[in-house]
Amino acid sequence: MRVLQEREFERVGGTRPIKLDIRLITATNVDLNEASRAGKFRQDLYYRLNVVSIVIPPLRERTEDIPLLAAYFTARYSEKIKRRVAGISPKARACLLRYPWPGNVRELENAIERAVVLGSTELILPEDLPDSILEETASTGEPVTALHDGIREAKIKLIEQAIEQADGNYTEAAGILGVHPNHLFRLIRTLNLTPKRQRRA
Repeated sequence: MRVLQEREFERVGGTRPIKLDIRLITATNVDLNEASRAGKFRQDLYYRLNVVSIVIPPLRERTEDIPLLAAYFTARYSEKIKRRVAGISPKARACLLRYPWPGNVRELENAIERAVVLGSTELILPEDLPDSILEETASTGEPVTALHDGIREAKIKLIEQAIEQADGNYTEAAGILGVHPNHLFRLIRTLNLTPKRQRRA
């Protein structure tokens, strides 16, 4: 607290104060004003930190940044792994723009790095992107690739058969499929399925 307020400190065992010339930048995804009111964050620390506040909206609210960031990460990782990637195909760019990016810029960076590493052409194609992005595109009714569409249809059929075999019990259906129930629920949401209501125990 003294460092933030006075811009100086003393070493352990020291006898004279040492001046600091720093610029402190902090980041959080928590509303610190609300947290300090609720007693979950020290108010005195909040007031010392809160000199200039900049609110950065999530990536899904600034989709115009996605092509720019994707192009930057493409150039960065193609140079890093020494593989020439000229850019992103229109279909792949459309997939990136449709995805809600719950992991924000870091998730986009990871997706592009994966595409650069796994891709085999000079353009990033839809099939180079993570399945979660392709599933989101497919759930809007837009075609992705014949292979991905076929895999998606196979997943839907297997899930529907397992739920029917389990008489609507999702936990039993997950056991039949060999996955955790939470994973089954995520698949149902991602694939935009509306299976029959779960039976009562």
